[in-house]
Amino acid sequence: MKEGVDSIGITVSYFCHDGKGNVLLAKRTEHCRDEHGRWDPGGGGLEFGEKINDALHREIKEEYGTDILHSEFLGFREIFRDHQGQKTHWISFDFKVHIDREKVINLEPKKHEGLGWFRLDNLPKPMHSQWPSFLKSYGDRL
Repeated sequence: MKEGVDSIGITVSYFCHDGKGNVLLAKRTEHCRDEHGRWDPGGGGLEFGEKINDALHREIKEEYGTDILHSEFLGFREIFRDHQGQKTHWISFDFKVHIDREKVINLEPKKHEGLGWFRLDNLPKPMHSQWPSFLKSYGDRL
């Protein structure tokens, strides 16, 4: 069974920042499920039996090697899209996450060809296709 295709995929999405107006983005490689070559705020799937907040902490640790200083639940989005001609359905639990910029490392170089810190008014391109939806939903709270 393929998550997001044969069943609804559940994910935590996170917008990591350093508390000084800089946001962390990862550039996705061809080893990611989709959105290759696009900059992504970050996210990962929920494992069976795992609490949403635990998934958030696990994903940040697995991808960036650091702990969360503070997190804020922003809300959830129901995402319907076509990916390579196939309809997908996801539910994303979205968070704003404060992390220590000095402790961030790329622990998933096969999935992230690079990490970068950016200002909201100077983001790289191309961005993940869900970025406009995320920004529309939460832009005033970022």
